[in-house]
Amino acid sequence: MTAVPHSEKPAGRFRRMLDRLSSSQEDLESEELREDAVTAGCVRIGDCHDRQIVTVTGTLRTVTLRPRAGVPALEAELFDGSAALDVVWLGRRSIVGIEPGRKLIASGRISMSRGRRVLFNPKYELRPLGRE
Repeated sequence: MTAVPHSEKPAGRFRRMLDRLSSSQEDLESEELREDAVTAGCVRIGDCHDRQIVTVTGTLRTVTLRPRAGVPALEAELFDGSAALDVVWLGRRSIVGIEPGRKLIASGRISMSRGRRVLFNPKYELRPLGRE
């Protein structure tokens, strides 16, 4: 008989409850965001590759106004529990509803800039506030 490592054993209800109690709030929120991405039928940000057309969802962590080449640009960091993605709207100083803590779905072509995933001028849909 071979011993099954603890990590490979099927988790029972009691074990899952203990795992949830011992997890940090950040871990629980990340797990919830990953499940939300799957439920919405979106690609996980951690699975996105350069030049791939994707639809992703997550929560905006930060929103800043940062000029790019002399042009105003609204930049936001979108996090889905697996990785982060920079969402950039060129020529915009602000967009109503784009604020930290807001959930959204964004679609477009991923590019890589300084080792980070970036989505320029995406099509986007703000998630209803009641679902947050």
